[in-house]
Amino acid sequence: MPAADPADPVLPATVVLRDGRRVIVREIRADDKEALRAAVANMSADSRYSRFMTSIRELPDHMLEAATHPAPDKEFALVVLDADSAEESIVGGARYASAAGSDTCEFAIMVVDAWQHLGLAPRLMETLIAAAQAHGYRCIEGYVLSTNAAMRGLAKRLGFKESPCPGDATVRVVRLGLGVAGETGAA
Repeated sequence: MPAADPADPVLPATVVLRDGRRVIVREIRADDKEALRAAVANMSADSRYSRFMTSIRELPDHMLEAATHPAPDKEFALVVLDADSAEESIVGGARYASAAGSDTCEFAIMVVDAWQHLGLAPRLMETLIAAAQAHGYRCIEGYVLSTNAAMRGLAKRLGFKESPCPGDATVRVVRLGLGVAGETGAA
């Protein structure tokens, strides 16, 4: 993502994907609820399972409400819009959240199937990492299904370390130490 300061991503940003399609990455807004509902509905059952780690057909209202109203002091959420669509069609999203007072945040990424394998997930992950650093987090982590080779591979390419999830052999934990903006070296 283009940014004036690498630790502070400039949003919204227009990104050209590998196939030439353009997307707009911006922070989520309260009025994105129905577009987010449609995006999740447009994902395959496998993609929804990989993202939510449960079989769902659509996001319940309480999850949509929480997703579109991130708490500024502990959450950051992005949506990806098809820049060439007349509607504001959401084709992906990313977020992190943390417990109050924690220096670690947990990330999640979703990309609608027709938009996968075009370089969108790495861009989203890089933006989340930069935002987490800018907001003072020392670590970003994610819980990834053991079968999700694409996300595990991306995490490895970005320098995340992988470990088993205690008590759940079907999940891996990927963690990346962050150098906080203004500091030298990684945490």
